[in-house]
Order: sequence, then C-alpha cells, then structure tokens
Amino acid sequence: MASWHKLSYSRRLFAWLVGYSVLLVGCFTLFQYMREKEYKAEQLDSRLQLLNTYMLTEIAEGRDIRLVDLSEFKVPADMRVSLIDASGKVVYDNTLDSLPEGRDHRDRPEIRAAIEKGSGFTVRRHSQSTGQTYFYSATRGDGGMVVRTAVPYSVSLTGLLDADKTFIWVTVALTLLFCTLGFFAARRLGQNISRLGRFARAVERGEKIADTDPFPHDELGDISNEIVRLYARLQQVSADRDREHREALRQQREKERIKKQLTNNINHELKTPVASIRVCLETLLAHENLDAAKRREFLERGMANADRLGHLLGDVALITRMDDGSAMIAKEPLDLAALVRECAEMCRPQARDKGMDIYVELPHRLQVTGNASLLMSVFRNLMDNAVAYSGGSRLDVCLLRHDGRGVAMCVSDDGCGVADEHLPHLFERFYRVDKGRSRALGGTGLGLAIVKNAVQQHGGSVSVANRAGGGLAFTILFPGNFMKA
Repeated sequence: MASWHKLSYSRRLFAWLVGYSVLLVGCFTLFQYMREKEYKAEQLDSRLQLLNTYMLTEIAEGRDIRLVDLSEFKVPADMRVSLIDASGKVVYDNTLDSLPEGRDHRDRPEIRAAIEKGSGFTVRRHSQSTGQTYFYSATRGDGGMVVRTAVPYSVSLTGLLDADKTFIWVTVALTLLFCTLGFFAARRLGQNISRLGRFARAVERGEKIADTDPFPHDELGDISNEIVRLYARLQQVSADRDREHREALRQQREKERIKKQLTNNINHELKTPVASIRVCLETLLAHENLDAAKRREFLERGMANADRLGHLLGDVALITRMDDGSAMIAKEPLDLAALVRECAEMCRPQARDKGMDIYVELPHRLQVTGNASLLMSVFRNLMDNAVAYSGGSRLDVCLLRHDGRGVAMCVSDDGCGVADEHLPHLFERFYRVDKGRSRALGGTGLGLAIVKNAVQQHGGSVSVANRAGGGLAFTILFPGNFMKA
C-alpha cells in the first residue's frame, strides 16, 4: 500500500483507468461471448426442433419412426434419434442395439423441459448408454410422446457452437487503444494536478508566485490558471501593503528622528540668545551706575537677541506646522505675482542698505491656488538670504515657464555663491555655511528648510546651483494643479 502511494498521481490515475477499463470490457466481452454461444445453441436447437416436429407428425399419421425419411433435412450420419413415451421409458433409439431397461428419462433436463414447455435442449451432457457427449434437443407431441434428437460433440460441432474469437481480439485491440488514449489523458491531467500540488507547496513555503507558465486550455486548466492569477495578485497586493507599511514606518521613524534632531538643534540655538540676554540683564542689575550710553548698548544687545529668539521660535512653529501637514488645508486662489512683488517691497529697505537692487520680472497677474503665508515665507526667505549673505548687487525673480505642466520660477543673485560641497546640504535644518557670520546676522538656520517644506506642501520641488557668473540660482517648480483651473 505504501508503494502505491509513492506512485505519482498520473500513474495511479492511469492504473485505476486501466483496471476499470479491463473490468468493464472483460465483463462486456464475457457477456457477449456467452450470449453468442447461447444464440448458436438456440439456432442448432431450432434446426433439430424441425426434425423432431416432422417425426412427431409422421408418427401421429401412423408411420413407424424407423421408416421416417429424413434425407431432405441433410441430417448428420451420426445423429441420434430417441423416442420416449409418457412414462419416461425409451421405446426407440437408433444408436442402441438394446434399449435400457427400467430407466426413467423424465429426469433428463431436455426431457423435463419438453414435458413442461413443449420443447427443451441441453448443450452438453454425457450419455451413460453410449459413453459419448451430445447436444440434445427434445420435443413433446400429443399423448406425452417425446422425440429427442442428439448430435455428438465433434470438432465441427464444437467450432459451430463456439463464439467468434474475432470479436474478442477486436475488443482487446480496442481496449489497448483506449488504454493508450487514457494514458495520455491521465498524464496530462496528472501533470496539471502535480503542478497544482507544487503550487500549493510553494504557497505554503511563501515563495514568490509569478503569473507565468499557463496551464492547458481546458476546464481544469482554466480553473488552475485563475487560482494562480488570483494568488499572484493577492501576493502582489500583500507585497504592496507590506511595502507601504514599511514606508510608513520609515517615514514615521524619519519624522521622529527629525523632530528629535529639531529639538536638539532648538535647544542648542536657544542657548546663545538666552545666554546673551541673561548677561545683559545681569550686567545692568550689577552696575546700576552705568552711563546712559553703556546702558543703552546693553539694552539694544538684549533686544536684538530677543528679536532673534522670536524669529527662531516663529520659524520653528512654522516648520513644525508644515511637518504636521496642517498648512495643506488652507489653500485658496491668489495672485502669485502680487505676492512676490509684496515680498520684494518688504525686503527693499534692507537691500538698499546692503547696496542691492531687487528686480521682479513676472506677468501682471499670475493666478494660482495655494497657501498665501507659506508662499510668502518661500520668497521672503530666499530674498532675505540673498540680501544678508550673497554680497551681490542684484537680485532677480523671474518666470521660467507657465503652461499646462505647471509653473517654474527662478530666484537668483550675482553674489559670491557657496562652495559646491555645501550645495547638497543648504536645505537641511540649522545648516550654516558660515556659522559665526550667520548667527551674527540673526539667522536661525531654518530659512531654506522652510522654503523646501513650503514648496513640497504645494506638490513642488526646489533646487539650487551656482551661477556661471557668480551667485546662487534657486529654481522652484510647481505642478499643473498649482495653477488655477
């Protein structure tokens, strides 16, 4: 039994198919063989029944049975003819010199059938009187008299009564043909089942299932293909879900890291202005007799650090609000050109003090949909940075593109620029090219980080590069949905 289960499914299926086919064909062949033999026996009996009826008719007309002429029937020379009376006694037998005494033949099958039904036959029975085997046919006449004819079994009679062997060989040939066709059908079906088994084991192991190598185009193949496709899709959906989950975790960890870094940087940045304000206040409290000029100097220094502290807290609040995404809900139609010009006007007094001119080359109106305060912080920070750190004489704001793809703008100066190694880090929080100089000028280190976050809140991007003639060029790209429909 164990060895049976070790066979492949296709071989077991083929074995069952062959067994079923052999059993079915064998039963049918045996039935047909026996039916044909019975039919031939009935045919021989019908011929002998004609002889019996003829002899009974002749006897009824008063003719002696020994004188009945059977030549026209072409009977075999060795045919045995017997006459049995109603008591079962043999009164005539053409093959016996002396009739058997005291034997009652009514127990013979053919005689009993003839007495009960009028006729009967026995295919093969051995005669105690002659010692031969005969085919018997008996017919009952009026008064209970029975005429029985018998043909001895010879080679010719055996051949006559045997069924045609051609039918058997044809049946065997057809069985072999059907088994061959069944072998290919079972192998094909077994291959599909085996592939499904391998698929199930691969699923259990969690292997990657590709929607390839289709099954044959039949009912089982179509079902199998659909199962594989459904699982491949489910696997892809699960993979996408896991990837999105990992990405969400990564973003969450990155956000936590940035917040932690922001907290540490804020703590570091707060120390300087707080310490400076504390020194100024302690000096004023300790030296009440300072002259008015010194007292004013310490007060102005404390006020400057307080302003720097206020700017730092404002920038931190803004960038935290953008991290939380709350600024995304406050978008409305606005004129970007007017907003940029307003920023330029706010920066011009400080720019004139630095010897810099601001030029805005934009259309009269540039209607978009966005958050006014965030867009104001983008251009205000870029302009403030250029004025404070570039050392140039010209600041330009121009429109590069305004079409179905979106809006592209450039903010550039003709100043000193920065070294190339600093460019990838300019948008990082609290990153400074010259830490001492930027702190002295009141910078918080968050301006360009605010620019990047604010642009991203509008679905855009910002990049920076050194200009060939000196200075920096910031390129801002906003998507098509940034424009007013």
